[in-house]
Amino acid sequence: MPILDAHGDPGGSAHGDRQDTDDHAGHGHGDHEGGLWARVLHEVDEFFGGHSHDSADQIDETLEATDAGRRTLLISLGLLALTAAIQVVVVLASGSVALLSDTLHNFADALTAVPLLIAFRLSRRLPTRRYTYGYGRAEDLGGVFVIAMITLSCVVTAWESIDRLLHPRPVTHLWAVAVAAVVGFAGNEIVAQYRIRVGRRIGSAALVADGLHARTDGFTSLAVLLGAGGVALGWQAADPVIGLIITAAIFGVLRSAVGQVGARLMDAVDPALVDQATAAVAGVPGVRGVRELRIRWIGHTLRAEVDATVDDSLTVSQAHDIAHHAERHLLREVRRLTAATVHTSPAGAHD
Repeated sequence: MPILDAHGDPGGSAHGDRQDTDDHAGHGHGDHEGGLWARVLHEVDEFFGGHSHDSADQIDETLEATDAGRRTLLISLGLLALTAAIQVVVVLASGSVALLSDTLHNFADALTAVPLLIAFRLSRRLPTRRYTYGYGRAEDLGGVFVIAMITLSCVVTAWESIDRLLHPRPVTHLWAVAVAAVVGFAGNEIVAQYRIRVGRRIGSAALVADGLHARTDGFTSLAVLLGAGGVALGWQAADPVIGLIITAAIFGVLRSAVGQVGARLMDAVDPALVDQATAAVAGVPGVRGVRELRIRWIGHTLRAEVDATVDDSLTVSQAHDIAHHAERHLLREVRRLTAATVHTSPAGAHD
């Protein structure tokens, strides 16, 4: 859908105006650093159709980001499902409530990928007369589902832990519980690094929140390991006590996820991003100032609306050209910005 400026003419397109370097900026070599797991995940990402560094093969940045998000969810879904399946076998054999809680978290974390996959799929659909901004907000709604699943994990863990404190039951096969806890930590941490890395690269708050959820489950797996150690030393209450500690840890990540997803739903952006966009417009020849600039996320892409002042002696055509120039410059300078509407007002005007 074309974007119109104040004069009613189609604005520049994020497809044609972005420099090739911007495509690389979104997933530069810095994303490939960070240790062995980061390198392994990068290779997996490439194997499943990851981004190309050949400028001749570059596709639209927005579609590439959407595909990267879907690919990340599919790969992490399979890994978490495998991790949880291994833990289920040990739970049935050992009766560990802490491990049961951790396993439930892993299943819940795997299931959060489903609505996010649907959301990424929807975000590819073109705008309609009813949804004139497209379907990018579906991604933010997926983030709300992630929060709901984290909340459910918190409630279930607390309930099971309190019940086990009131009605103690023995925990057996401690060595298997310990091994399953290590498997849970490894699986969740790999998925957490992958989701957070890709989520930050493509600007998806929902994917980052899902990564935080996985990271919390990884640390709770280590707590299960401590619980098994406590039971081995003769402290039978260690298992449910660790379950309560897990509850507190989940509540902590819940607050963080609510903050990120809630801010996105309220159209919050980093003030530095506003400063960058303002500077980009203000630096265009002919622009005397920026009266107002609004920018917001829609899924993992940005849209901006700008009111810039120009000399009051300019003709409508000249002001029109400056608006287009400012729009193209803004799209080129601000990453993940896919559309901008620039309105020009004569300097000194108040309406």
